Amino acid sequence: MRPRLFTKLLLAFLLVTAAGTLLLDFGVRGAWRTGLTNEIRRTVETNARQLAISVDQLSSGGPVHASAQLADLVKQHAKATGSRATVIDAQGVPLADSEADPLKMENHATRPEFKIALQGGEGSDTRTSATVGVPYFYVAVPVQGGAVRIAYPMAIVEQALADVRQNILMYSVLALLLAAIMAAWIAHSLTQRIQRIVDFAGRIATGDFKARIDERSSDELAQMATALDATAHRIEDIFLELDQNRRQLETLLESLQEPVIAVDAARRVQWANGRMNALLPTGVHSGAPLVEHLRDPEVIRAVTETIENKDVRTARVEMTSPRRIFRLTAAPLPAGGAVAVLHEITEIERVEKTRRDFIANVSHELRTPLTSIQGYTETLLDTAPEGSQREFLEIIRKHALRMHRLTEDLLTLARVESGEERFDLQPIAAADLVREAQESFLDAAQRSGHPLNSEDLSEQRVIADKDKVHQVFANLIENALKYAPHGTRLTLGARANGDHHVEFYVRDEGPGIASEHQPRLFERFYRVDKARSVDTGGTGLGLAIAKHIVLKHGGVIHVESELGKGATFVFTIPMDVDHTSGG
Repeated sequence: MRPRLFTKLLLAFLLVTAAGTLLLDFGVRGAWRTGLTNEIRRTVETNARQLAISVDQLSSGGPVHASAQLADLVKQHAKATGSRATVIDAQGVPLADSEADPLKMENHATRPEFKIALQGGEGSDTRTSATVGVPYFYVAVPVQGGAVRIAYPMAIVEQALADVRQNILMYSVLALLLAAIMAAWIAHSLTQRIQRIVDFAGRIATGDFKARIDERSSDELAQMATALDATAHRIEDIFLELDQNRRQLETLLESLQEPVIAVDAARRVQWANGRMNALLPTGVHSGAPLVEHLRDPEVIRAVTETIENKDVRTARVEMTSPRRIFRLTAAPLPAGGAVAVLHEITEIERVEKTRRDFIANVSHELRTPLTSIQGYTETLLDTAPEGSQREFLEIIRKHALRMHRLTEDLLTLARVESGEERFDLQPIAAADLVREAQESFLDAAQRSGHPLNSEDLSEQRVIADKDKVHQVFANLIENALKYAPHGTRLTLGARANGDHHVEFYVRDEGPGIASEHQPRLFERFYRVDKARSVDTGGTGLGLAIAKHIVLKHGGVIHVESELGKGATFVFTIPMDVDHTSGG
């Protein structure tokens, strides 16, 4: 780079200097020639007038005629002025000439300058003399009975111009040499300064952010160098900060108890903490595909969806040898790719399974004695007389019946949560599910004084287990019948929500539910009004069962309510995508 830049700068300086020299030569020579010619013209005109005065004085006011005195006057004047002098009479006949014999000269009446002078004016012309064969500048002035003429040889002008040009060229060459030396020095200086900037840029490109430009001048290059130094200093600070943040982040991730792994957009491993290396038998290899380390399809699916959709995905991951269960959370990275965190839930699932098994076993064991208690109580009631004895038996039967419902609900909830409950998912019209629920509870609603209506009956098909969805409707409608005031209307409906789901809802005109209760409403055994729930025979598990059935369908359930404005329970079921376009 340096030789090429130096050569270019040097050539540029030399071309500018040469162009300036040529322009100077052309301009000075032209101006000098014009000035010299004008000066000679004025001098020759003055000399011609002086000669005319001398000739008139010699002739004493009469017509001029040839004489020895006239010839001497002409030669003296020509010698004094360095020019050629000529005198003619009124007919153009030469009377005297400083360089030629008048008798041998031709008539000059037709010469341009003499023609004007013989007519009383001052004539001038530039041409080659026919007599001596040399270029002259002629000026003719009238005298008594003729005219006089001064001729100045142009060779003197040309010689003067040649001398000037020679001097200009000589000094121009000298100036060009000096300019070349200065240009070489300036080009070398600029090249060195630019080379320092190039070296600086190269060091920055290789990651050496401590590089600086040693520039002490105050021109534009120095200002640029100062700005680049400031930029390098800022970049160095930024990279130090980034490196510090990276080290802190690595330390933080290494200190986590959960395994963490990061992949790029092509799902190749970029980084993993120590927990992840310890989790995998062969460790983690940077740059290797994620599938070589975690072969679980749910892991690949969650990470792929996170990278493609730029949102958080979760998955359940199960490993063998030994059996361990993790909850994977994958989040997108700003520059592409994703980071996945594995949270072990082996013990949590074991405890949860133990709890479910315990509840299922207890509930199953309670079914037989509760059935016996209920049966014997009913038998005793058939023969019991009126009074306190019958009242006690009624209380026993009522609580036995409630405990029987509770055990059945516990068993149902345990089967749904554990996955033992099988779901027969089939395409079915949403409107049919609403109509079936309405028909099933129409009589019960009328007996309790609640009109049961339907609306928004979407014909969109959903993928659902008809019996399980009916159970959800049953739990929601039974709750509404229990808590809504007598005579208020219940409304069922189904509408497409534009998100590949259909929203089913049960709306009542009851007292509503306070906002502080709504987040916990679907927890098992949670009651807004515990006393009233016991009076109505509720188990506190209906909404929990409904929630888990909806989740197994791939939907969600929630409540929309304000105090004094009733409540609307909404749950979603996925659409039958294969028949969506056909309605």
